Amino acid sequence: MNIQKFTFNPFQENTYVIYHKNKCIIIDPGCYTIEEEEILQGFIEKNTLEPIKILNTHAHIDHILGNQFVAEKWNIDIFMHKYDMPILENARKTAEMYGLTQYKTSPLPKYFLDEQDIIDFEGTKLNIFFTPGHSPGHICFYNKSSNILISGDVIFKNSIGRTDLPGGDYTTLMNSITSKILCLPETTSIFCGHGDVTNIADEKKYNPFLQ
Repeated sequence: MNIQKFTFNPFQENTYVIYHKNKCIIIDPGCYTIEEEEILQGFIEKNTLEPIKILNTHAHIDHILGNQFVAEKWNIDIFMHKYDMPILENARKTAEMYGLTQYKTSPLPKYFLDEQDIIDFEGTKLNIFFTPGHSPGHICFYNKSSNILISGDVIFKNSIGRTDLPGGDYTTLMNSITSKILCLPETTSIFCGHGDVTNIADEKKYNPFLQ
């Protein structure tokens, strides 16, 4: 499995394109400006990829700013957890609160994901981990063969996700981290929703929230 990171929008959110052969999945499209949309489109066209799905780890505004562009450009559907639907439905008000006047309303998902589900494309499998705490319906995506976790905003390099936003809960988040993430192999690479890539071993050793 190949993975490409883009950092978009005023929140410096990480958007990921995972691809194998000529198919790709776009995770948390955060492209906000026309220039950011062109960067994402340019990569996909340069590599002759065919997007087949949008996956949202959660529905906070910085992770869905590009949902409409991607969905309409490639005629593909959004997949997320149903517990984050209230956040998605309230996204217009959230965008206005942050001054994001160019926000294009995200389409609603046609499909919901939960922990027993597996995303499979071109032989690449993504396991779904239900990891609430940062948001009620947060999920992570894990590819065992490549030993890669796409963690959204659950865990960051030497930090963890915020729990002071609506639907956040510190105890729930810490339980998600300890029961779903820290039990993975220590060599697992963590591709976070913001900031740099890290790994399980380093977070166990250096993350002050996990000591």
